[in-house]
Amino acid sequence: MASTHLISSAEACFDPRIDCPMSFGTTIKSLAAVVVLAVFLFTGLLVYHVRVAPLDGIFEKIIPNPESAPDVAATDEMAQMLDASEMPDIDPGEKLFQKCHELLATGKIPEARERLNHLVTTYPTSSSASRSRQIIGEMNLDEILSSSHQEGKQIHVVKRGDSYFAIAEKYQTTLDMIIHLNQMMTLKNLQPGDELQVMPLNFRIMLDTSLSVISVWNVDQFIAEYPVKISGFERPLPKKKHPISGKAAELNGKRVLATSPTYRGAEKSILFGNPPIVIRGEAPKTANTSEESEPAAGIFLKPADMEELNLLVRKGNEIEIR
Repeated sequence: MASTHLISSAEACFDPRIDCPMSFGTTIKSLAAVVVLAVFLFTGLLVYHVRVAPLDGIFEKIIPNPESAPDVAATDEMAQMLDASEMPDIDPGEKLFQKCHELLATGKIPEARERLNHLVTTYPTSSSASRSRQIIGEMNLDEILSSSHQEGKQIHVVKRGDSYFAIAEKYQTTLDMIIHLNQMMTLKNLQPGDELQVMPLNFRIMLDTSLSVISVWNVDQFIAEYPVKISGFERPLPKKKHPISGKAAELNGKRVLATSPTYRGAEKSILFGNPPIVIRGEAPKTANTSEESEPAAGIFLKPADMEELNLLVRKGNEIEIR
């Protein structure tokens, strides 16, 4: 009877019409045993891959074979061997110039000026160096030509018998500068006790023929720079120092004195060297101007630049040609 009961129970487990909890539990245990066995096997292979010999397939993806990894040193060497022309140019001066621009925009003028001076000194060949010198020049001239800025200027109290020419000679300045600093349209009659602001003009001028610029210096301190056009000379200009021999002004082809009411609107010129070399403002082009006509010999500036330069120099200043 006992054996008959066991057979009946076994048959019942395989009968689809009868649920058999013993069969489901056995299946779960079997699957768990297979998973554990697979984990042990995979772990063992992974240890073998790391410590004994590298394996391919999934093991190489999980932990790459050091021998098959790219050579970092070789990669760096290849990068250094790239053609320099294919690499982007990095201009440190341009980055510094952008910082200076931000300082100017926020009104931090002294900090901006200091960094601009550093830029033109440290990165003279930067694409931003020319713009930086232009900005420095504008800042310097705003101070130098401002009557409210007292540095480098003096007050002369007029005495009986004084004249504008005598005052200009005493302080090594010009009538042009006296008129400008004292905000006069023309020279007025002097009265004892009058006060005049005066500024000695001891700047040195440098003409760089290779860069086609004229720069103004106070000893070794850069003041301003102006682009020029040098034309009409048969030979290169002699590279040496020349004293300024004179200054002149013309209006409609006629000579105008500094004491004349029309002096401010006259075209200025500066003479130096022997034979004389003329620095003047560019003549405006007209419809009658012939492009094929022979240009006059001289050094030409923009009219506004010529007005500034004329204010900054006097007879006797030196011009050095480089």
